[in-house]
Parts: sequence; structure tokens; C-alpha cells
Amino acid sequence: MKTLLIVYHSFTGGTRQMAEAAASAARGQEGVAVRLLRAQDAGPENVLAADGYLFAAPENLAAIAGLMKDFFDRCYYPVLERVNGRPYAVMVCAGSDGSNALRQIERIATGWRLKAVAPGLIVCTHAQTPERILAPKVIGAEDLARCAELGEGLAAGLGAGVF
Repeated sequence: MKTLLIVYHSFTGGTRQMAEAAASAARGQEGVAVRLLRAQDAGPENVLAADGYLFAAPENLAAIAGLMKDFFDRCYYPVLERVNGRPYAVMVCAGSDGSNALRQIERIATGWRLKAVAPGLIVCTHAQTPERILAPKVIGAEDLARCAELGEGLAAGLGAGVF
């Protein structure tokens, strides 16, 4: 049995919805256990116990949210050289662009020596005013389907031994 670890942070609910859609679809794959954890609840022991990863983070001020960065910082030294080559994918919930947050996670994954197995997925909420930025998010069905497809594909690849 392989384990897919999905780590996310969400303040307004958008990234949580994305992570839950990916986890739900991933759970439908044979031979794969799915762990869905908030970034503040995940630690090195969870990373080391998993065979693949899906990281889901909101974009804050053109970067990944602080609690997601904290997860990566807390885990860096304990997992270094112990997860080399494991597969990962990334989802970003962005108010505008999301590309810098995606690049940040990709750079961190490079430091961990993980292997990207899918292009990063950015869901844009177009939240640009203070009111819309702070408002609870509702991710549309099309975007949730894209998240589900990513989770399902990652789990299928793990279960089949493709990566």
C-alpha cells in the first residue's frame, strides 16, 4: 500500500476545497492510502511516512502563505536526503497570478530533491479588493474538477508504481 500525503493551508476556505477535492478523488484509487493534513498539523514524520505528495497553498502577497512555508521549514532538515526522488504535485489558490507561489514550492521541492510529476495547478479567485481577499472563497466546479483530476492522477501513478 502506497501513501499519498496532501498538505494544505487555507484561511478563507479556497485551498481547503481544492485539497479536499483532490483527496476525495485520490481515495478512489486502489492500493493508495490518502492522508489529508493541514500544514500546521503535518510534520517530518508524516512526510517520511508518505510515498508521494500534493502540496496545496494559498498565494499571499505573491508568495506562499506563512503557515505553509512554516511546514516546509519545520520539515526541511529532518527529511533532507531521505525523500529524494519521491513524486509530488502542487496546487495554488491565487487572488491574481499565483506563479510566484508556485515557483516557491517548486524551488523548495527541488531542495528536498522531489520529482515533479504534473504541472502546477493555479486556481485564480480574482480576489483583489480587501473585502474579496478576506471573504470566504467558493471554488467553482470546473476548478474543483481540475483539482480532483490532479489528485486522482497522482494517486493512480503511485498505486500503479509509475512513480
